[in-house]
Amino acid sequence: MTDFDYHIAFSRNIGWVTPTEQDLLRIKRVAIAGLGGVGGSHLLTLTRLGVGAFNLADFDVFELPNLNRQVGASVPHIGQKKLDVLVNMSRSINPELAIHQFPEGINTANLGSFLESVDLYLDGLDFFAVEARRQVFAACAERGIPAVTVAPLGMGAALLNFLPGKMTFEEYFRLEGQPEEEQLLRFFLGLSPAMLQQRYLIDPSTINLAEHRGPSTSLACELCAGVAAAQALKILLRRGHLTTAPRGLHFDAYCNQVARTWLPWGNDNPLQRLKLSIARRRFAKAKNRTPARPEPISQGSVVRQILELARWAPSGDNTQPWRFEIEDEQHLVVHGFDMRDHVIYDLQGHASQLALGGLLETIEIAARSRGLKCDIKRRQDMPEIRPTFDIYFRDAPAETHPLEHVIRVRCTQRRPLSRRPLGARERCALEAAVGDSHQVVWLENKDILRRVARLLFRNAHIRLTTPEAYTAHRDIIEWNVQFSEDRIPDQALGLDLVTTRLMRWALRSWKLVSFMNTFLGGTWLPRLEMDVLPALHCAAHFVIVAREPLRTIDDYLAGGRAMQRFWLTATKLGLQFQPELTPLIFASYIRAGIPFTKKQRSLNNARLLTNQLAQLIGREASERAVFMGRVGFGPAPAARSTRLPLERLLAGKRDAC
Repeated sequence: MTDFDYHIAFSRNIGWVTPTEQDLLRIKRVAIAGLGGVGGSHLLTLTRLGVGAFNLADFDVFELPNLNRQVGASVPHIGQKKLDVLVNMSRSINPELAIHQFPEGINTANLGSFLESVDLYLDGLDFFAVEARRQVFAACAERGIPAVTVAPLGMGAALLNFLPGKMTFEEYFRLEGQPEEEQLLRFFLGLSPAMLQQRYLIDPSTINLAEHRGPSTSLACELCAGVAAAQALKILLRRGHLTTAPRGLHFDAYCNQVARTWLPWGNDNPLQRLKLSIARRRFAKAKNRTPARPEPISQGSVVRQILELARWAPSGDNTQPWRFEIEDEQHLVVHGFDMRDHVIYDLQGHASQLALGGLLETIEIAARSRGLKCDIKRRQDMPEIRPTFDIYFRDAPAETHPLEHVIRVRCTQRRPLSRRPLGARERCALEAAVGDSHQVVWLENKDILRRVARLLFRNAHIRLTTPEAYTAHRDIIEWNVQFSEDRIPDQALGLDLVTTRLMRWALRSWKLVSFMNTFLGGTWLPRLEMDVLPALHCAAHFVIVAREPLRTIDDYLAGGRAMQRFWLTATKLGLQFQPELTPLIFASYIRAGIPFTKKQRSLNNARLLTNQLAQLIGREASERAVFMGRVGFGPAPAARSTRLPLERLLAGKRDAC
């Protein structure tokens, strides 16, 4: 092993620092409290800069949730003390480091020792350790020690420097005498007056100050380390301009933006007090919301692991027409049902049968990765309205299915997408996904997209003006939510705020819907936003067509399995997806001679729609079509339907009958 030589090890720093400055860094001592998300990165970055001495405090151990952001976190380090791991990592870079360790963390008894002979304090404490942070910054101010805090916010870093003789931490944040939740709120807004990260926060419910819960990213922690190290270099070498509180700096890599913040009087600033008032109301509203966090699939029995994935299979309007009964580890019963008696969109139960097919396919995918093969048998003695399946598991070679990891990622994007066409790779993969018993009819190019848009425009008019469809629309939407376990959240509809509010008002009764449609042109806005614009803005529309006529429930189950493979493959390819099933449903009513409404205009429109569909894809294909939708490139939706917890989907033997 090569002998360590300080000057050779850090020689590549020369040019940005002088040889004399490098030697100065070697004798400087930096205190870091907290070696988690930012603290560990601070330590390793400063070690590579050549800082030669540290006072380090941390009492915690590494846990699994630390892996997403903490530089010392790895599977072999789970359960180990963060302090021990980071000391070893830093000494593997510079074996000559002089380190004073404080394994009990920071407290009033050891604070003096922790800050003894320190040239700089870097804040690495957990965001929620507000009392400890106040004590450390107050002690730094009393001893004339520069103190730096850089907060990881979203995908950026917000800097505040508290230097001797300047505004103190307490003068800036104004935390004294406030309850803990208010202190945390003031600390949060004081760190980030610009709030750049708020522009792309997908799920606000993941921030809960009362529960000490919030999202994080590794890239923000690494950005913090770079920003903090630059400040440390300037402070330790006494060179360069320093921004000091009440001025700060917020760089956000996602927004491609730097904000230079200025908060005279700190949190007592009148504008900041207004922001605090608004934030209090928002946090109070979000406090009782549960973030959409899928249950871990690695826990429980193997059958439960399979079902934790299987329950994410798609279903019309998120109805989840299934319940599960676990007989034993080798035998699972799936109790299906349909809504043909009260939902216009479940003609003869076909939509529910497609969903059940998707469920069975998902069970097979999940089972294969756990070394199991499925034997699926539909009970022939059960009525078609309650299809029931016995699934027997037997051992097979374990192999990770290529689609397993996108089962919970798969979702519906109802907003316009890019017009970028599909490439040969995407097209071939999607066509192969449906298998030999089905084929894909593509609807693309500008002229065809316009024809599809006209078809969907007419289809939407039927949906929105047919009284028999009203109850389905009224019942499937959950209002003022981003996620819904058993319905569609209004924020996932693809509508703007004005149209959403109008729709919510109208859906209070059919009379209001009829009034809007008659006198206020009520169908135009939703049809344009939910149908026409998405139809024109996508890579392609598609129809999955069975090669043989659709005669039995098993044909629709097979169609559902092909649909799920197609959808999962699209997700794996990075495509967004939206079902467009209702034109096929209305056309099926017309071909079967079944009147779905007493409203003659709706029936006439459905006949015209059926002819439009036949002209688009051919009469035979339209009669054998099992699924229709659109795909394209674009961002995943921020709002989506989730699923009922597994416990609510498990049926006892009596409940299942």
